[in-house]
Amino acid sequence: MSYRARISSIPAEIAEEMAGVSWHPDHPRCPPLADLALIRLVHHHPDGGERDGELVVAAAVADDVARAFERLFAARFPIERMERVDAHGGSDDRSMAANNSSGFNFRTIAGSDQLSLHALGRAIDINPLWNPYVVGTAVHPPAGAAFLDRADVRPGMIVRPGPVTDAFDAIGWEWGGDWTRAVKDYHHFALP
Repeated sequence: MSYRARISSIPAEIAEEMAGVSWHPDHPRCPPLADLALIRLVHHHPDGGERDGELVVAAAVADDVARAFERLFAARFPIERMERVDAHGGSDDRSMAANNSSGFNFRTIAGSDQLSLHALGRAIDINPLWNPYVVGTAVHPPAGAAFLDRADVRPGMIVRPGPVTDAFDAIGWEWGGDWTRAVKDYHHFALP
């Protein structure tokens, strides 16, 4: 099968599923649906097959995101799961534990009042179990501790150089694995 990605506005039935979960229309800082886009795309699964996935992102970046995932598809980079965070009740923790790759989720950065770039549709997390978020000695999700040795590269892990960092570099996005402070977010890509 060849790569395919279909970009659309958010359909009414999906807007209903998002309302109060990943999208909070009553919140003054939440983007309107018109500023978001749904990308339905095919990706390689670790079992060797292909799967259909969904991402919600800012409409302004949807074409670039689709091109980045086209590069990942061409490189046969495996993605275990790609579903809207609504399937996990809008919980970033549950989505990460399920190794779900996702985009838009109107939320703040953990432990702060500052909006995450996910809240603006300008961030994507890829295979978060295999590419954990590390703050000091804390690992999120906790099972991601098995993937802290970044020199032991296994399928689905993101490293530099590599196909995922190359694809997102090409569209001008930053990788959380490049952060030099005491925080590494190996699954996180964002347009600052």
